[in-house]
Amino acid sequence: MIKTVYARIKQGYRTAHYPVKSDVLPGRFLGRPYILSENCRENCGKCREVCPTGAISGDRQRLSLDMGKCIFCGACQRACGSNAIVFTREYQLAKRKKSDLIIKGKTVYEQAAVGKIAANIFRRSLKLRQVSAGGCNACEMDINVLNTISYDLGRFGVQFVASPRHADGLVVTGPVTKNMRLALLKTYKALPPPKLVIAVGACAISGGPYINHEEAFNGVDSIIPVDIYIPGCPPHPLTILDGFLTSIGRQK
Repeated sequence: MIKTVYARIKQGYRTAHYPVKSDVLPGRFLGRPYILSENCRENCGKCREVCPTGAISGDRQRLSLDMGKCIFCGACQRACGSNAIVFTREYQLAKRKKSDLIIKGKTVYEQAAVGKIAANIFRRSLKLRQVSAGGCNACEMDINVLNTISYDLGRFGVQFVASPRHADGLVVTGPVTKNMRLALLKTYKALPPPKLVIAVGACAISGGPYINHEEAFNGVDSIIPVDIYIPGCPPHPLTILDGFLTSIGRQK
């Protein structure tokens, strides 16, 4: 017991600060992309060809990237020889409107004002129920990381609960397979109003790598309404945390 206490004292304070600076993120982390159309001189289309989910569209003058479809693999950035697409280290990616996930140039869309009900009721205490709707478990693992000592999700007043009847919001991962559709609907209906729905990851937003698959739906909002979209494949735990706080108007 004494050795354990000594080890903890030696380790010191382990919980990360929030928000954090970009140098805390892993070296290979890819965050919010920028589209620099002026650098696209050849209009070769290589970026569109290598994108596995069809997230890139348009020509040289109207090039755009949909973060809702993007799996942040960086293939487009590597294929482009003129730096027309650049991934930054910005981890705060959550949006309330799906259309705001589409990147054109360097424009950063401002967040819509959080609803008064959400701000007043959930701001200090948000209980969430998570549903894995057919995903690969990568998003689920990064969500679970938030409950560790490193992130300490509970310090923000956000906690996961065992029953949807005790929850204020629903966190959904995965593309929503046909086998999970009914379970998702039942869970959503069991949440008492007012309620929030948060879609985490490319699969939950647009279908991700499973887009247009005959056994899956193209995202959560094809089944139930979504209030917050958190892009990534999987999103970094800090990106997910930002999305949770965005849903109740607490970005910091």
